[in-house]
Amino acid sequence: MTTSAPPGLARFNAADRQDAAALLYEVCASRAWGAAVAAGRPYRHVDALLGASDAAMAGLTEGDLAEAMAGHPPIGRPKPGDATSAREQSGVGEDSRAELLELNLAYQERHGQVFLICATGRTGEEMLTALRERIGNDTDTEREIVRAELGKINRIRLTRLVTAEAAEGER
Repeated sequence: MTTSAPPGLARFNAADRQDAAALLYEVCASRAWGAAVAAGRPYRHVDALLGASDAAMAGLTEGDLAEAMAGHPPIGRPKPGDATSAREQSGVGEDSRAELLELNLAYQERHGQVFLICATGRTGEEMLTALRERIGNDTDTEREIVRAELGKINRIRLTRLVTAEAAEGER
């Protein structure tokens, strides 16, 4: 028995190369990741798409990770006008924003990049705790934590992409 892809995933599978690249860039700013995920199309189900995302994330070089990181604003300061970063960082209240920004600067000095965490569903205090714990990590350890956090973010965003696509197509 053959199962067909859900409507949102089917639209993603059918998108031309340029449109697929643009959609994937909104998920993750790494061109290598986007190219790897796009090359796996068509996906029969969302789990296959998420598996391809995980595999592509595992294969990113240090430079690819840096490129992906460039697409993420500091925790506590979502990109103005960017609904995605605002939604993902909605757990950050004014009470923790200043400390998050201050610690993020210290983290950036130590590791050469912004602090990255999958913020969806986390409170500002939970993110502060993680930042305090991770700031002392060595750079290699932190790079692998960042890879895992990016993977979580990409999974959430991809799922939202194919779900939003399905909802738009049913209107």
